[in-house]
Amino acid sequence: MRALAAENAALRLAIERLPHGLCMFDGADRLVLANRRYREIWDLPEALMRPGTPFADILAATRGREAEWSRLAELPPPDRDRTRRREWVMDDGRTISIVVTRLADGTAIAVHEDVTEQRRTEAQIAYLARHDALTGLVNRAVLHEELERLLARNARGEDLALLYLDLDRFKAVNDSHGHPVGDELLREVAARLRGCVRDTDLVARLGGDEFAIAQCGAPQPTASRRLAQRLIEALSAPFEIAGVQAHIGTSVGIAVAPFDGADPDTLLKNADLALYRAKADGRGALRYFEPAMDERARRRRTLEADLRAALALQQFHLEYQPVVRVADAAVCGVEALLRWRHPVRGEVSPAEFVPLAEDTGLIVPIGRWVLEQACRDALRWPASVRVAVNVSAVQFRHGALLRDVAHALAHSGLAAGRLELEVTESVMLREPAQAVAQLAQLRAHGVGVALDDFGTGYSSLSTLHAFRFDRLKIDRSFVHDVERDAGARSIVRAVAGLGRSLGIATTIEGVETPEQLAIARDEGCVEAQGYLFSRPRPADAIAAFVASAAAGRSRAAPAGSADV
Repeated sequence: MRALAAENAALRLAIERLPHGLCMFDGADRLVLANRRYREIWDLPEALMRPGTPFADILAATRGREAEWSRLAELPPPDRDRTRRREWVMDDGRTISIVVTRLADGTAIAVHEDVTEQRRTEAQIAYLARHDALTGLVNRAVLHEELERLLARNARGEDLALLYLDLDRFKAVNDSHGHPVGDELLREVAARLRGCVRDTDLVARLGGDEFAIAQCGAPQPTASRRLAQRLIEALSAPFEIAGVQAHIGTSVGIAVAPFDGADPDTLLKNADLALYRAKADGRGALRYFEPAMDERARRRRTLEADLRAALALQQFHLEYQPVVRVADAAVCGVEALLRWRHPVRGEVSPAEFVPLAEDTGLIVPIGRWVLEQACRDALRWPASVRVAVNVSAVQFRHGALLRDVAHALAHSGLAAGRLELEVTESVMLREPAQAVAQLAQLRAHGVGVALDDFGTGYSSLSTLHAFRFDRLKIDRSFVHDVERDAGARSIVRAVAGLGRSLGIATTIEGVETPEQLAIARDEGCVEAQGYLFSRPRPADAIAAFVASAAAGRSRAAPAGSADV
């Protein structure tokens, strides 16, 4: 007897110390036992904890309600496991989990647990799985689900449009002022987007600075055009964030169901294609999808795949256009020009593939190859001939340009002074301080730096103030009409004079006639380049051309004759 009493005492002690509430009811639903944790969880009076208390009395004293999913859950069939899970939501917001097991003799044993924090965490995880954590907007997965539902309504006659948005100039704000400002800007953008739509419209953040709006039940295309115009106007107004005034904007692409897509993926793809066209046509634009856009996109994807293969398959080659001194027609340099000989399409224009290489980042490995090949080729020419290589703003932003230049010079053995990099003003427009620092490092290594297409940008003079270039290249657009247009000639004269005053050499591009060369000489240009002297030539033809030009000068009567 003592041993049994000791075992019962130990059992009662163990039950009292359980972290969960435990109770037992007999077949008539009267309380048999309950531990302290059970009373704490349900906040019940001591009187209801006496053995024999009917369950109905305890239930009447319990505050709250059974969770909806729990009420709707089916009871297990009698011949199966009689364990049932239930949940109760208390008036104070707590959630109690109950696991009830009914034994064969009718006895019920229940375990009770406060799962409030667990459910709160699960709800947060479920929310984050469907919403963007930064803006609170639904994410791409939810948009896809909703488009499935809305397309079903569209099939029954309700109009549906999908608007795809991309912020203009957001990256510049993010890079200039830091990610905290960028994050707050995205939150403000989300708030403005919500303010432009109806309660029935769905606004989603797709990632980065891309958003989408599903507009259902409004007449199309009129409603989507009006909404797009509201969005463009709302996001073009300045943002005030942490003392910073940010100016951005948006471009909008629109696809209308079912004409532009009867499934979510097609509708999204076509709205994205329309957005791409809107951005290409200028900031703050809206465009509707057109079937021709899909064909252009397919061509672009094919060209991109071919471009990636071209570098590995060594389909690129370089040609070089000579640069001569205006005073004596001596060849003083060449410009390296990238060429692509496609195995099926033949020669592909740089105007077609270079912008794509910049958009995809392929210009970085391609530019590295150009540097290395140009340096190797230059070793075959007289030491007086420098080689100029065009460098993209993308290569500057990538951050590996200095390393690539140093590698090309070291592995070829070319003297740094014979290499000149040609950059455009676009290099200076984004992060000018970083660009100037990189240019200064290149100059410190002995490499020359030329400013190409001078006079065609928006900030030429400020660019010259920020960095003293070795050479200014006067764009061919001013040369074309220099014989007939006094304004064009005045620009050539002004640039040449500016170069002299700053101690910077000037090269005039696109010279095709002796008359243009004579004007360039009269206006003080130092060097000239163009078809009058030579079309671009293969590397192995340059040495012969330099020798031929030198021989021609020795036979010519007056020095500086244009007959090269």
